[in-house]
Amino acid sequence: MRIGVLAVQGAFREHAAMLRRLGAAVVEVRLPEHLAGLDGLVIPGGESTAILRLMALYGLDEALRGFDAPIFGTCAGMIVLDRERLGLIDLRVERNAFGRQVASFETELAVEGETEPFHAVFIRAPWIAEAGPGVAILAEVDGHPVLAREGRILVASFHPELTDDTRIHERFLAMVEEGMSVRA
Repeated sequence: MRIGVLAVQGAFREHAAMLRRLGAAVVEVRLPEHLAGLDGLVIPGGESTAILRLMALYGLDEALRGFDAPIFGTCAGMIVLDRERLGLIDLRVERNAFGRQVASFETELAVEGETEPFHAVFIRAPWIAEAGPGVAILAEVDGHPVLAREGRILVASFHPELTDDTRIHERFLAMVEEGMSVRA
């Protein structure tokens, strides 16, 4: 299983390390041609404005609109994927919704389908302000959706790559396996 990690800005090294730990072959994606042959892609947290500018500069924005494998966006990656930016998931995301850097926090998160809470790290985190009817909300904090899936797109407003808990990445890799079986 070959998983790309968008590596133009942000916490791509942490995602790559976790994916390798789970047995995936990781490709750092900086140019559109790096998407060839990938089974899935992670768009990490970072600075969404910088990520979007760099993606446009290198033509990755248009290339991602044509990428048909599962995508997992965390924090800034969730912003990049929403309906107002790349439009790959029917969400409107509000940037820094939980507050600025000083309002960053950690919490135990109840995640749909999990029996044990997930320790979630929120850093200048966005939340989902609106979700279309096809979006499944998988976790919330104080009534604000923070984990969601629509078809082949998974988004989290927190940073699962900053914990030792692999369950969210495992969930994404299961989506990738589903996608590979459909495309085979």
